[in-house]
Amino acid sequence: MMKLPHIFRYRYRQIRQRATKFSLLVTLLLFGLFFEAYMHNFNLVYITLFFVFALAFSAGPFGMRNIKAIKLNFAGCGRLFAKKEGICKIKVQNSASYPVWDIEVFADISSDYLGKIEAHKIKVANIKVFPQKRGKFRLKECYAQSRFPLYTVRFQNYIQNECEAIVYPNPKGKSLDEYLNIRLDLIGEEGDFDGISSSDGKISASRIHWASVAKGEISQKIFEKSIKNQELLFDYDRLKGDKEDRLSQLTLWVLECERKELDFEIILGSNRFNSKEVGVEKILQTLALY
Repeated sequence: MMKLPHIFRYRYRQIRQRATKFSLLVTLLLFGLFFEAYMHNFNLVYITLFFVFALAFSAGPFGMRNIKAIKLNFAGCGRLFAKKEGICKIKVQNSASYPVWDIEVFADISSDYLGKIEAHKIKVANIKVFPQKRGKFRLKECYAQSRFPLYTVRFQNYIQNECEAIVYPNPKGKSLDEYLNIRLDLIGEEGDFDGISSSDGKISASRIHWASVAKGEISQKIFEKSIKNQELLFDYDRLKGDKEDRLSQLTLWVLECERKELDFEIILGSNRFNSKEVGVEKILQTLALY
């Protein structure tokens, strides 16, 4: 029994209450009714005063009961890249046997309105984030909020676990095709190409798909098989630019290799990473924390 006060404090310390603009209106209304009742001694004014006071006072217990049923858990993020918009997920569970109302989840400067959550149900809030740099990323002020029942108080239930993720470098630089600099004698005759893709006009004449030019479009030939036959080795020390430029370039190539299902290796200082052995995610995390 001696532990009950401690348990009570632990359970409710993550729940906070904030006033809204409607609470100011209620206060002014109560003050006006009290002044009117004092000056004129009208029974109807007294009844209205006590009714408004009782209604405003009851909002606290109902609102607290509503918000304390919520349990928040950080559900991770998709791939986050520096200076690009991403999505993080927060799982919101109603642990009570009754529905909860007007639930909105906040994190950093973003929010996601979930509304009503039925008893023992779970909803997932999608929070938009825009990290500015690579490395470890932490969402600030993760909490669920409800203004139920009267919008006079904002009840906030804060998440207990840390909302952390890893931000990868911003993928930018030369494309994989530009880096490989495939020559015509390495890719065979024109009839051996594997497909065509749209072009930005920065391709050599040997790679232009002339049949598409006749139709009014400029496309380039894709030699996917020839790329797959090459050994892809990316060396951090041989790249140009500063540290962030090099990491951004490597990130771009890693993503392009993943999309094309190409195996590759990366050299970072004295470490060598093979995509077959460690996987793409491990390599991206290494680049993010390098």
